Amino acid sequence: MKLHWQILLGILIGVLVGAVAGDLPTVIDAAGFIGDLFLKLLRMVVVPLVLTSIVSGIARLGAGQDAGRLFGATILVYIGTSFAAIVTGLVVVNIVQPGSGAEQLLQPLPEGFEPHVLTLRRLFLEMVPSNPFGAAAEGQMLPLIVFSVLFGLAVARVGAAGDAVRDLFEGGFAAMLELTEWILRLAPVGIAGLIARIVATTGFDAFRPLGWYVACVVLALVLHAVVTLPLLLRVLARRRPTAYARAVSPALLTAFSTASSSATLPLTMQRVESAAGVPNKVAGFSLPLGATINMDGTALYECVAAIFIAQVYGLDLTIAQQVLVVLTALLASIGAAGIPMAGLVMMSVILNAVGLPLEGIGLILAVDRILDMMRTTVNVWSDTVAAAVVAQWINPAVERGELT
Repeated sequence: MKLHWQILLGILIGVLVGAVAGDLPTVIDAAGFIGDLFLKLLRMVVVPLVLTSIVSGIARLGAGQDAGRLFGATILVYIGTSFAAIVTGLVVVNIVQPGSGAEQLLQPLPEGFEPHVLTLRRLFLEMVPSNPFGAAAEGQMLPLIVFSVLFGLAVARVGAAGDAVRDLFEGGFAAMLELTEWILRLAPVGIAGLIARIVATTGFDAFRPLGWYVACVVLALVLHAVVTLPLLLRVLARRRPTAYARAVSPALLTAFSTASSSATLPLTMQRVESAAGVPNKVAGFSLPLGATINMDGTALYECVAAIFIAQVYGLDLTIAQQVLVVLTALLASIGAAGIPMAGLVMMSVILNAVGLPLEGIGLILAVDRILDMMRTTVNVWSDTVAAAVVAQWINPAVERGELT
């Protein structure tokens, strides 16, 4: 049985166990332990996999024009897809108006609330690690990626003197891929445990209290995932969206069950390279970067949630304020970690930007876990699409044999 079918079977078993054994704490605790162990194994390989992948990829790519083109194309695609996702969410939430008529759910706006604009200064400062080893130990992916890119460029620039370092990181990357393969064999069992605990904890009624809000987020996510991203895949990457989606489906199913793009990263890299045929030097650079800064689903969700909370407060945001929401959601999604519920934490940035009390976050807590699983799936799907688009854009380098 192929891996994606095994994972799907694990999800179904998890739903069944969670529904049947929801009143048996021992069973649910055991299932949760299995799921937590699987997540910990995945997280164990994330930092060394990202470090060795980026350093070896950049070192082999070189420090010349191709390296600059790869970096520029990747950033451009990520900003473009995130912006498209946010605009999609903004349009849907303004049409559906899920918070209208629900003003009784929250206290009136307090006096003296002033909007704040998120500046770029703090974001750029946090991108540069004061201690790369400390960033790696703490799992701070964005500064680790910045260091890895710079170190890889330095290895490429020193010529023959850097060959030993490059070979060391290439060997380390190959070993990390092999270790990842071992861990991924446990994916169906680990995912079954995670799903069982979620179903037992939230039940099937999690959608009911905030039905219109959930429907709004889901509609926007689906539009972005099945319209915008496949269109980019077809036009810019010249790929068949259905075939490409099948190739990366194990990663998407894992993202849905774990709600963590970082934990899914090892499987994402393996599927994009081996099953989808994206060159390693593209996937090895763009996917770790995407798991940190390319959060289409999270950005979309943050925009919809902020407008929804404003509607519940009875606040009709102006065009300028909604533009501020869009820009802040874009920046906040870049800083959001690829871990479960990170987007919920970043909501405080959005609410501050439009002058809304942080108490509004409590309104959406009941359904956040389910939406987190869905938006993480969109995050990972966007990463895989972006990798294919970038690979197509730098195709001349592939044809010269520099990126094969």
